[in-house]
Amino acid sequence: MNLAVDYPWVLLALLMSLFPLFNNGVTQVPYPSIEIIPNDGLSSFISVLIKLIAVAAITFLVLALAGLNRGEQSRERIGYGAHIVLLLDRSKSMDYTYAGKAPDGSEESKASAAKRLLSEFIKQRKHDRIGVAGYSTSALFFMPLTENKQAALAAVSATDLPALAYTNISKGLAMGLSYFQQQSSQTGSRIILLVSDGAAVIDPDSEAKIRRWAKQLNIRLYWIFMRSENSPGLYEKPEDPRDDNAGAMPERYLHLFFTSLGIPYKAYQAENPDAVQEAINDINQLENMPLHYVEKIPKQDLSNQCYQLAMLFISLLWIFKLAEARP
Repeated sequence: MNLAVDYPWVLLALLMSLFPLFNNGVTQVPYPSIEIIPNDGLSSFISVLIKLIAVAAITFLVLALAGLNRGEQSRERIGYGAHIVLLLDRSKSMDYTYAGKAPDGSEESKASAAKRLLSEFIKQRKHDRIGVAGYSTSALFFMPLTENKQAALAAVSATDLPALAYTNISKGLAMGLSYFQQQSSQTGSRIILLVSDGAAVIDPDSEAKIRRWAKQLNIRLYWIFMRSENSPGLYEKPEDPRDDNAGAMPERYLHLFFTSLGIPYKAYQAENPDAVQEAINDINQLENMPLHYVEKIPKQDLSNQCYQLAMLFISLLWIFKLAEARP
């Protein structure tokens, strides 16, 4: 049962539960001779019952005061899904629409569209373990991998706050990969779902680390590229060969870097919210493998139940007291 108490010293008061065994609380009536009282089995049973009820009332009251609880537990679960880290771009450009303008009410920002569609995605994935991370100037930790969908939805909702100016995608990818470290081998796919409207140059040291971790951790990578209007795409080559470099076309070179990782990778170039929805639907169908994981059940407070049982037994004692015959 994994039972525990918050205040162990209060359990010393359980000694008081022995008091009713020596006195049933019934009014003592003197008789000239005990022999004139006939044996009454029912009265003897009720006398013992009253004592036991009094013991139970004191016991549950003391357990309630001690803060009885059921400690954190875990149980094995089997379903169909994946371990998914949602890695969200929180650079300033995500607060603009696909047309590159501040939202005026007629169009939603890319960040709002991502939040809305990813929230629907989480609701559809019943058995996934989902974590949420982000990045802008630095990596942003929102929620570790969890089977608690309400917590994951709250984390995604929190990403709709005003963003910062810069895009440090290397730190964001390192943060996303770190979610799968220090974990025992588990069934089900390990996925990073990157949602971004741009990229930045990744330094060679970060490239080497990301390449090593991605293969060691057996990661599958999906990139939903929320392309702004008139911005370069993932597959376009510049007319001037001198512009074909990571500094001038970071999105294209980030895509080429992901392609070279040697892991399952797919990019979606989404130019409007409908295209983002199509990409999410595709991922929803692709990643539905058998999933075995351990679900943690949080600590459960049992003091209220103990108070209720104590009140029940005290009420029974009060009823017996009112029914007592008086000379």
